[in-house]
Amino acid sequence: MKKPSRPNESILSVEHLSFSYGDKPLFKDISFTVNDGDYVTVLGPNGGGKSTLAKLIIGLLLPSEGRVRIRGLSPGNAGHLIGYVPQYMNFDTHFPISVFNTVLTGAMNRPFGFYTREERLAASGVLEAVGLEALSRASFAEISGGQRQRTMIARALVGNPELLILDEPTAGVDVAIGQDLEELLRRLNEKLTILMITHDFGFVDKAVSRVFCVNNNVIEHPIEEVDENLILSSYGRGVKSVRHDVHLGDHR
Repeated sequence: MKKPSRPNESILSVEHLSFSYGDKPLFKDISFTVNDGDYVTVLGPNGGGKSTLAKLIIGLLLPSEGRVRIRGLSPGNAGHLIGYVPQYMNFDTHFPISVFNTVLTGAMNRPFGFYTREERLAASGVLEAVGLEALSRASFAEISGGQRQRTMIARALVGNPELLILDEPTAGVDVAIGQDLEELLRRLNEKLTILMITHDFGFVDKAVSRVFCVNNNVIEHPIEEVDENLILSSYGRGVKSVRHDVHLGDHR
């Protein structure tokens, strides 16, 4: 992974973007930028559009109006600049694939099983970066949930991206795993830009540099103003407030 070489320069630009599911509008004319070295947390209620926004950024969905640019490129031409860790990991527990080969599947534009020496070295490097070098030969299906999460992060990193996008990385993990992930992302942010979708408040007051709240719009709030009361008052009492370090419960 390379350290950002363009401090304070925009890596991601969303310009006047609108998107609808059929005849149901979700976003209308939203704009924002993310700069090199930023660590952005994206908060908001379920159904507010957080995961949809991630899919628009990486090109899995297309806006009805406006555009997304990564280093001036459309998402379809900027895949090499983005690493993506989805919210749900669907896999066949009977499929015999090692941790190392799972990471290699993140290499760009190469059929499974045919990887260069450079790509294999890159896979070894990112496994070391996420602390899983000792498990490289282990079966992906047999490792713990936290280790699988780290494996998927390594998979997103193997192509040497400049922007890492994670969708609810603490969903379903326990306190210890959440704290380990917090430290890992803090270290990774020294080398690349991070945009993390979450409703885990434990990531707001730690290492992040910016907070976006998404609810059919994108509003940036100063970090010092973001707390449980702001989210509940702004986005409804149906929002589930969680922390990986402190249990806040479910407010209804």
